[in-house]
Amino acid sequence: MCKYISMIPVEYKKPKRVIGWGDYKGLRKFESIYDLPFEAVDVLLKLLTVQGDTEFASIEQHMPWLFHAPKLSDRVTISRIMVDEMRHGWQVIQLLKEFGEEGKKIAENLLWTRMGRHKLDAFNIPFNMWEDTLGFTFLIDRVGLYQLLAFEDSSFGPLSRIIPTMLMEEEFHINFGYTGIKRLVEEGKRDLAQALINKWFPRGLDMFGHSKSYTIDLAYKYGIKRMRNDEMRQLYIKDVAELIAPLGLELPDVNRNRRIF
Repeated sequence: MCKYISMIPVEYKKPKRVIGWGDYKGLRKFESIYDLPFEAVDVLLKLLTVQGDTEFASIEQHMPWLFHAPKLSDRVTISRIMVDEMRHGWQVIQLLKEFGEEGKKIAENLLWTRMGRHKLDAFNIPFNMWEDTLGFTFLIDRVGLYQLLAFEDSSFGPLSRIIPTMLMEEEFHINFGYTGIKRLVEEGKRDLAQALINKWFPRGLDMFGHSKSYTIDLAYKYGIKRMRNDEMRQLYIKDVAELIAPLGLELPDVNRNRRIF
């Protein structure tokens, strides 16, 4: 059992060979897009496109602090995070290529998309100060962890097999962020730590998507994702609240500065 800094322990295990939920529960996993029901192909393509975009977007945001982080150890950490995100993005691209010309075109576009044009608002915000890396990895990478947990043991075999390693690497990112936020509080910079929570938490909530999403309903039906958007969002709220309370920090109003409900 391996635990990340969260109220929910994560057990890393090999993916099963059969589908664990949805209408196809108990059947063997889909190993090719040609095995997937037609409707599921479109759903999976949409989800992989967003996932890949977040990986490469994160690299762009971290890039300035690879050179300007306050300490050498911080630079090493940022470089490791960027390597992890690049590998995650590359793994998603390999999956997208399975979708033929359409998937290859999407993969190419992901490599050229720059800040201001990413699909999720959280990834269009530059890190204007070093501490933004802490707020981002603590709160935004934590959303990424939940999204990966939802993909864990996905009915699409090639996707399910890359998730365990991605989860372990995401664990490192959020631990770095939480430790940094905790250190700010210990250094008497509680107001700054609270400002980071106020800035990144609403964007994290939006990242889960619409509470009533037909695409995610289909993703569950076909066994691609095992949790729906609002289910993950509520777990995330509880998780973050319980982590920051001992630090004397507070969650902002969950409806404040939101764009997606």
